[in-house]
Amino acid sequence: MTKKEVTQLSYAFVGFAITVHKVLGPGLLENVFEKCLKEELSFKGCQEETQKTFQIEYRNCIINSELRLDLLVNDIVIVEFKSVESILPIHEAQLLSNMKLMKKPQGLLINFFTHNITKSTKPFANEHFYALNES
Repeated sequence: MTKKEVTQLSYAFVGFAITVHKVLGPGLLENVFEKCLKEELSFKGCQEETQKTFQIEYRNCIINSELRLDLLVNDIVIVEFKSVESILPIHEAQLLSNMKLMKKPQGLLINFFTHNITKSTKPFANEHFYALNES
């Protein structure tokens, strides 16, 4: 996996989110967008896992957590859905923590309570992304 491939996957996913948002419009519950994006990803031939739970490592112990990812695309990009008036720092921290714990290189925070998905989407990268080859 390269930085270019991860970035292309994220870019493609934002396009899928725009498609779903154009059909549904703003303001619906997050799980509605999640289910429709799951269908869109399946249609496009992408692998996806929704509401994925995961374990965390703490002091050399494996801990079963109640943490859930909204969506994991191709086992690479974590997507966190919101349908809120404004994104808060806690939403960003949640995504960054999940990326670190899951060792995934990129995350997308998408707020569907908007008229423009492109402007409301925040991409995040971490040390796992920066360690990848360029292309």
